[in-house]
Amino acid sequence: MQASYDDVEKALGSRHQLRVFDHDVAVGPQFEGIDVVMDHGGLVGTREMADLAAGQVKLWQVLGTGMDHFDRTYWREKSIPVSHCPGMTSAIGLADLAMMFILMLARQYPTAPRALREQLYNEPFGRDLDGLKLGIVGLGASGTLLARRANSFGLGVFAVEVRDVGQDEIDELNLYQVVDPTELDSVVAEVDFLSLHVHLTDETRHMMDRRRLGLMKSTACLINVARGELVDEVALTEALVERRLGGAGLDVFAQEPVDLTSPLFDMENFVATYHCAGATTGTSRRRAQVAAENVDRIAEGLEPLHRVE
Repeated sequence: MQASYDDVEKALGSRHQLRVFDHDVAVGPQFEGIDVVMDHGGLVGTREMADLAAGQVKLWQVLGTGMDHFDRTYWREKSIPVSHCPGMTSAIGLADLAMMFILMLARQYPTAPRALREQLYNEPFGRDLDGLKLGIVGLGASGTLLARRANSFGLGVFAVEVRDVGQDEIDELNLYQVVDPTELDSVVAEVDFLSLHVHLTDETRHMMDRRRLGLMKSTACLINVARGELVDEVALTEALVERRLGGAGLDVFAQEPVDLTSPLFDMENFVATYHCAGATTGTSRRRAQVAAENVDRIAEGLEPLHRVE
């Protein structure tokens, strides 16, 4: 991705030599004399590359946050240190996109182009956000920023968070209620919008399954800008088709590349983008700066930041 390369090049300046990997030539020679590998999103590295990097590469820097698709076990076996970019680097983009989905679903935007073509005046008929309730699952960087945005629209914010949230933070974010994950069901049943902002783990996979989706109001909407497998997509599709759920906004999918034949894409209570929540100029610059700082640290013999074990 040219924009990411440009940002990394700018962040590194003239302090270090930057080489671009060429997929069309032999892999082996390209790893000779390399101290740090930058892997865009953690999606580029192969086991062959890890074999070549073992014993010489001092850091494998992932230009991304989520690590559920990265073969950490193999890199660990090869004793290759791995770092990623913390969630704060992409949090603005994720919070913005989640808020966009909320607005689009509240105003029934998917039906607007048809209404315009058919000259249906005063349609679609939307809902005011003021006074509605938003549940945020995961009060990390992006969840926190979404809470601040939601406050501006008059949404009452409920949070589900594993850590202890202090009263100062509750007051600052104007949180109506904060519960731990064991009480997720109560929030799911209460809110008008539910937005997911957690990592994908064995515990969170399909956290929004058929049973939990069934707890949501028939007018409520699900937002997911985190990881596709947090949601049972089959159950979600059924709920939307049968109008047991008001709508959904997804940036991530259980299967990627996405299946464009899915019934989801024919529904007027569904909005989607394709894994681009973090694809902003600001995210790219922040990730490049994190990576450049780690290159500097390696050059100085220091431990890299944001290590992934």
